Amino acid sequence: MKHILVIISVFVLATFTFTSFGCDKKTDCNATITVVDSSGIVSNATVKLFANVKSGSTNYVADVKATGTTDEGGVVKFTFKLPAIFDINATKVVGTHTYVGTGIIKLEEGKGTEKTVTIK
Repeated sequence: MKHILVIISVFVLATFTFTSFGCDKKTDCNATITVVDSSGIVSNATVKLFANVKSGSTNYVADVKATGTTDEGGVVKFTFKLPAIFDINATKVVGTHTYVGTGIIKLEEGKGTEKTVTIK
């Protein structure tokens, strides 16, 4: 009888251990965008991530999109729950002139992706 209790205890402990730690998978997709110009980093630039979708001859922007502002280091970060491919549009207004930069970023499940966008 003592051996049966030991076997059952080990089985319960092993089941708890494997179910508690075996399924924690990080699936977030992180995007880090750095905005630069000819003189270096650009703070306070507006960065938009969006997906253009084509339906026949009509283009429209998908519902999944994000907007952020670069920090003092010229960086803005986004986190999404699912993988995606986004267009990047970075803008900075100085006086009456608007500087613009574009790019594309591919986000993969559980990974971080970095992209540098140059505005002109």
